[in-house]
Amino acid sequence: MRFRPSESVVRTWRRASLRTQLVVMFAGLMLLTLAVTTFVSASLFRQELVRNLDEDLYANRSNVATFLTSRAERDDADLEYYSDELSVWRFYGVLLDNDGDVIEDQATPSAPQGQDLPVIPEMDAEEVLTQDGEAFDVPGTEEGSRGWRVHVYRFASGEASMAIALPRDTVEVAVERATFLVATIGMMATLGASTLAYAVVTRSFRPLFRVEKTAASIADGDFSQRVQISSPSDTEVGRLQRSLNVMLEHIEEAFRSKSVSEENMRRFIQDASHELRTPLVTIRGFSELYRQGGVSDDPEAVGTAMGRIESEAKRMGQLVEDMLTLARLDEQRPLQMAPVDLRLLAHDAVMDLGVNAPDREVAVVGLDDADPRPAPVRGDEGKIRQIVTNLITNALRYTPDGTPIELMVGTDSLVSGRTDSVVRVRDHGHGISEADASRIFERFYRADDSRHRETGGTGLGLAIVAAIASQHGGTVRYSETEGGGTTMTLRLPMVEPGDEQDHESDEFDEDFDHADHDADHDADHDADHGVGEDPGAPQEGPTDPQDPTDSTGR
Repeated sequence: MRFRPSESVVRTWRRASLRTQLVVMFAGLMLLTLAVTTFVSASLFRQELVRNLDEDLYANRSNVATFLTSRAERDDADLEYYSDELSVWRFYGVLLDNDGDVIEDQATPSAPQGQDLPVIPEMDAEEVLTQDGEAFDVPGTEEGSRGWRVHVYRFASGEASMAIALPRDTVEVAVERATFLVATIGMMATLGASTLAYAVVTRSFRPLFRVEKTAASIADGDFSQRVQISSPSDTEVGRLQRSLNVMLEHIEEAFRSKSVSEENMRRFIQDASHELRTPLVTIRGFSELYRQGGVSDDPEAVGTAMGRIESEAKRMGQLVEDMLTLARLDEQRPLQMAPVDLRLLAHDAVMDLGVNAPDREVAVVGLDDADPRPAPVRGDEGKIRQIVTNLITNALRYTPDGTPIELMVGTDSLVSGRTDSVVRVRDHGHGISEADASRIFERFYRADDSRHRETGGTGLGLAIVAAIASQHGGTVRYSETEGGGTTMTLRLPMVEPGDEQDHESDEFDEDFDHADHDADHDADHDADHGVGEDPGAPQEGPTDPQDPTDSTGR
């Protein structure tokens, strides 16, 4: 496999921690800044030194010219004294004729063997005038020479020209030393700044390290952990910490809800299995007794056995129907919403009781025991009727014969800005104990502590009531009747009659869209549960409030 250095660098970079990446990027920016600063400083410093050379050449041109023109008239001793006084030996000067040739013995200093000298180009009079006193660089005669800075001037007499030069060694050496110092100091500063940046980044990342530690604890299964808030809420880290805590609360709540749901499902399955097993055992026992001839000689005993088989079969069928009702409610199917007046439902229930329980005194009154008032709501009329019927059935089942029952109807407001339509079913029986009151809305729970009493029902009635009320945005609450007994209060959001038309127009399209889907879904669901399509079959909920096989019960 071909090795690619760039890919290796990329992989190494990706594996590095965020802290390391930040420090490396900071150091890289520092080095880049140092390189640019060093380059610019060296360039500007070189330009300044070259400008100084040019000024030096310009300032000493007259001295060098005087020395060169008088050299032929003086002996060596005078020249040595003169040159020392004028300090012209540090310059290289030469006279050029009008054709650009060097005039012999008209140069300073005399060049010993191996000394670096500038290579002066041949420049005639016109070229010297064209140069106009501008300095230029020329190479040296020796290998490794750093060049010379040269100025050429034309004498006013027009007889010759002069070239004066200084070596660039001093310039380059000074620039190199300055560059070295700047780079060295910059590297040390970068190293120190990078070390300081590493420490600062490490300290700044402490909140993130705590987040990482908390995440590790949560990954190990401790969902109660929370991130410690250590930064202001208007900072990135502060917002991250608060967002993570909110997310962790949601996660913990989701897992808690899942655990509760699983526990409820296991308990539901266990209770359903027990409830179904009880009538099945009874049916099988009487069937075996009949098959073995235990009651065949006594017609009355046969009738009793068959009656028991029939009643347990009805009870088991009612249990299945209630379980199916709860399953449909759990699916949150769309309701057939329509205007409903709870006062009319209460009067209908009283009329039904006049036939099913003629010995009971049942009355419809207002919430303050005065005349009942309209209680308009918007909901599924069949479901709401089932709530009222189940509550009345419980009152009939768990109170002695002849005990009066009141249906209190009206409107009430518990929360500012919201008015509820209310139905209270009040009886004057033995009531419910505090221990049972907290669990009466649980599935398969019955307040009589017996699964075999005829009045016990299946323990699903109030669970169905609570589920339907919740689906309508309402509640069902238990309270103790003054003087003894039980009061069940149904609260649903009140809808003014003028608002019903708006609701109907807004929901027409939605109801129409769901119609076909609900019909197909109901048919499939019923087929899966073995429910027939008999149009004459009773709707959900009890029809006979005194039927002991009814599913409602405390």
